[in-house]
Amino acid sequence: MKKRVQQELQKVLDRSIVLEKPKERKFGHYATPIAFALAKELRKSPMLIADELAKSFEESSIFEKVEPIKGYVNFKLSETFLDDYATWALKNEKRFGAQEQGERILLEFVSANPTGPLHIGHARGAVFGEALSRLGRHLGNEILKEYYINDAGNQIYLLGLSIYLAARELLGKEVEWPEEYYRGEYIKDLAKEAIDRFGADAFENEESIEKLSEWGKDRMMDLIRSNLADVGIEFDSFVSEKSLYERWEEVYKILEEHGALYEKDGKVWLRSSLYGDEKDRVVVREDGRPTYLAGDIIYHYDKFQRGYDRYINIWGADHHGYIARVKAAVKFLGFDPDRLEVLLSQMVSLLKGGEPYKMSKRAGNFILMSDVVEEIGADALKFIFLTKKSDTHLEFDVDMLKKEDSSNPIYYINYAHARVHSVLAKAGKNPAELYDVKLYGLNEDAKDLLFEALLLPEVIEDAFFKRELQRLTDYLKALAASFHSFYNKHKVIGSEYEERYLKLFLVVALSIRVGLSMLGIEAKKRM
Repeated sequence: MKKRVQQELQKVLDRSIVLEKPKERKFGHYATPIAFALAKELRKSPMLIADELAKSFEESSIFEKVEPIKGYVNFKLSETFLDDYATWALKNEKRFGAQEQGERILLEFVSANPTGPLHIGHARGAVFGEALSRLGRHLGNEILKEYYINDAGNQIYLLGLSIYLAARELLGKEVEWPEEYYRGEYIKDLAKEAIDRFGADAFENEESIEKLSEWGKDRMMDLIRSNLADVGIEFDSFVSEKSLYERWEEVYKILEEHGALYEKDGKVWLRSSLYGDEKDRVVVREDGRPTYLAGDIIYHYDKFQRGYDRYINIWGADHHGYIARVKAAVKFLGFDPDRLEVLLSQMVSLLKGGEPYKMSKRAGNFILMSDVVEEIGADALKFIFLTKKSDTHLEFDVDMLKKEDSSNPIYYINYAHARVHSVLAKAGKNPAELYDVKLYGLNEDAKDLLFEALLLPEVIEDAFFKRELQRLTDYLKALAASFHSFYNKHKVIGSEYEERYLKLFLVVALSIRVGLSMLGIEAKKRM
């Protein structure tokens, strides 16, 4: 709707027009402050310009009323326009809110170390990344979802060592645990499986640790894929950090040629402070081994060589300090760092009955994503994780998400969708026979509900481009509340407005259904 109004305004003004929503609906559906911007150029008062502009739209069929108010031009959409748009939306569900933006985006998210099951912190970034990709694809962008497997470095060796020692303990052999190792029931489970697979003799000496590390990493990746699949998340591509180190010499040479490196204290440093980092960073240790940052540099070199328009990384909030150094490396590699966008995902605090949620024995001092999904369901998890901006702290009580009332947002929204289907069944109506009913002569409550339901495309666009997916969850909660309020206030079945109200309800259900699908949730028809 907003774009259609802007197109109508551009016919008169031939320039980009800013549209706002008036604080009160009685002033109209949209308003523009364009008269203030034109005042200096035209050497007229904004109020006089607004008066003249309002008159120039009097013949437009998409507006019922165009009114100048204190320098603003306010627009009220016509019944004809709203009904035509509603009818089109009902007949073209897959195209409702869709666009053809055409940007090619490489979206990397989750990328949890393959050393254990996914915990609740990983889950937030996973849910956010999946929903962002869904919105972006609906808007006509080509998005590749990628998982970067951190399978190089000490953590993979520690996984193998932990499995090895746990297996020896299970076999009754002498074990001396180091200060650092992986704990939790899942390590014992892996150890049992490893004994069955490799035999007890494999745990007589430490020669098997390397083999156990690789095997354990693969088993953990299987588990991670399974955890993600349980909430409807699948990746298009997996990239191994270990495999990328084959390109380190090539990348090192490029950095060297671009003056990015220098030696000091037996180490090789990246001059990242030249491009916004607080200090330079080590990329090669004294013993000649590349650092973790080197792996990220190679990965981003590999990414940028693939020729996408934009690269989006979703990282945990603890990686905030990493942004400047990676962008500096991208610059040194000869690419545009502005094409790299890093979104941060803050940690999550869970409560159960007002008390801290218990840590998982299986994971050892973590809350497992799978445990929470088992308790509240995938849909509730996905919805609640998207109710706040990703870079802000999120706290919620799992018991709230088990309630069947308005305090549980996903229940309340699904109930609205199911209620529409229930009313249709009671009325004995097939949705298709209502599509061409004219939504004329509605009361103000119905007009307001129709306008709100048709706002979904604007919400999808804003949520994606501002990377604020809570705009969509907020919208769905508000739409459900408006629908329930309308339903409780107005008689539907048997009233003179029955068919018009039923068509209106179909539009509400459409927006709920499409909106939830953007979050990876299928709307319920029965509750």
